[in-house]
Amino acid sequence: MFASAQTSTPVSLPASPVAAVRLRVFRSPVVDGVAMSFAPMGHRAMAVVEVELADGSRGLGETWVNYPAWAWRERAATVAEGLAPLLVGRTLAAPAEAHTLLGAALRPLGRQWGAPGPVHQAISGADTALWDMAARHAGVPLSALLGGPDRPAELPVYASSLGPHDVAATAERCAAAGHTAVKVKLGFGPDRDLENLRTARRVLGDGVRLYGDANQAWTLDEALAIAPALRDAGLEWLEEPLAGDHPGELAQLRRRGGLPLATGENLYGAAAFAPYLEQGSVDIVQPDLSKVGGPTEYLRVAALAADGGTTVNPHLYNGAVATAATLQVAAAVPATTAVEWDVRANRLREAVDHLLTDHGTVRVPDRPGLGVDLGLDALSDLEEIL
Repeated sequence: MFASAQTSTPVSLPASPVAAVRLRVFRSPVVDGVAMSFAPMGHRAMAVVEVELADGSRGLGETWVNYPAWAWRERAATVAEGLAPLLVGRTLAAPAEAHTLLGAALRPLGRQWGAPGPVHQAISGADTALWDMAARHAGVPLSALLGGPDRPAELPVYASSLGPHDVAATAERCAAAGHTAVKVKLGFGPDRDLENLRTARRVLGDGVRLYGDANQAWTLDEALAIAPALRDAGLEWLEEPLAGDHPGELAQLRRRGGLPLATGENLYGAAAFAPYLEQGSVDIVQPDLSKVGGPTEYLRVAALAADGGTTVNPHLYNGAVATAATLQVAAAVPATTAVEWDVRANRLREAVDHLLTDHGTVRVPDRPGLGVDLGLDALSDLEEIL
């Protein structure tokens, strides 16, 4: 029996061997255009890792497969041939035991493969599933298991995915929904970027906070050139501005550009965050629960960030399972100031959309485990045959 990272709450799994580790993949065509500076998204995808014990206990997690479009096929093989043989038949005391086992066996293979990201993403799904199971076993929501009783019932959100097209219409929907902060997609050329920021401000007014995300579109010189205009537009922080995401270059941009910076969605494992924190590269770290290594690794990132008082706001662009899990983990981390909320249509997230309030927050579900019925059976028409 172990204790959680944040409290002395016992963390344990049922004393029963793992009977199965499965992947279920759901895909839905994008209907309203999702464009990043590097590539458009043709389908929403949700890859759900299910871990089941011999006694019938079950947990769910989500592993990131948004890019490339064929990532879900790779993940099916990694779960079936990588994770499952390591876990099936074992009786695990706690999620951290499985995380250590999987990491020791699979990360060296990821290095040789040249694909550490997919390995971390796969482990993320299994780790989340086991934490879900542990919280169900304890009869509490995961946020209580991780963070104790003094966790928030609601978290601030910012509306994500404005642009590069139809910014006025999207901003109007954000205003109608009661959002108090929005993030505009950048990296589509200075003229369009600045026009989109001006449009968002005009529609939303001065009372709504404005952020930007370039998805690593710029060189350091390009980012420094546009920084004064971004400041003038009222941008409060800038996410992933630089191609390569190098901590040294980000530290220069932060110092010379006069804008708070954020990054972390494409970092794998807590150790990868250390240079950004040590070099003063960013004001906000953004681990993605479905990429970084699940709750086990996310909490390690939070512990590193706590030493320097750095904000920890999760990256979130997934389906219902990762959304529910992210809300639980974010609620357990005091350094969280906001959660990302993609405002475009996503049928794969509809099971948790009711948690969004009309005043710029999202409710943290309070039932055991991930806290909410995730409604996978209602998505049967979108499920891929593996």
